Amino acid sequence: MGVKRNPDMKVKLLLLFVLLTGYTQAQNKYGLHAITLSEYKASIKGNPEKELVELKDVVPGIVLDIRYATNNNFTGAKIYNLARAYARKPVAEALKKAQADFIQLGYGIKIYDAYRPYSATVKFYELMKGDTTYVANPYRGSRHNRGCALDMTIVDLKTKQELKMPSDYDAMQKESWPSTPVIDPTVQKNRDTLIAIMEKNGFKVYTTEWWHFDFVGWEKFEVMNIDFEKLK
Repeated sequence: MGVKRNPDMKVKLLLLFVLLTGYTQAQNKYGLHAITLSEYKASIKGNPEKELVELKDVVPGIVLDIRYATNNNFTGAKIYNLARAYARKPVAEALKKAQADFIQLGYGIKIYDAYRPYSATVKFYELMKGDTTYVANPYRGSRHNRGCALDMTIVDLKTKQELKMPSDYDAMQKESWPSTPVIDPTVQKNRDTLIAIMEKNGFKVYTTEWWHFDFVGWEKFEVMNIDFEKLK
């Protein structure tokens, strides 16, 4: 006698297989689940504060120099297809307040990078062969991946030129560390001004990069792997 098959059970098993496969793929080889576009859309329905907004739409007069949309970065390759800067809504609002403070001093904000898809973090980590001094660990993800970190400097509003800092952006050297002593008093003042105003407005400078600022409260936001093209 043949065994009767339950078609409903077969469908359920197939759906379970698809879901488990999708979850494993989302976790990736580093075991971290980076949320997708559909998960992101669901999250902002529950909490509008999690929305990614374009900084140019929130922060008046902001200058964009998105290095990873060019070859002018430490990888020597173009990582992003679009030169855009996104951040979570509270991050953008805090940056707007910082911009107002900088303007009073005759300065303005220039952004090198903001929200960064998780896939880019993986590329950086593998390029650096696991050295996490200057790139994030993909087992935990970057604060950039959460839409809660900014790479930036300040410019003179009259000349439109960047203020001189201890090192170039993305320079992997001790001079990039905020704690490294600076001989030139003008450079020291520029770095101190950048850090003081950003920390006054709810950010914390990263230990090895004077240009990198994490939003205080970044832990509340998920790691995302959503390309800029999908956010338009």
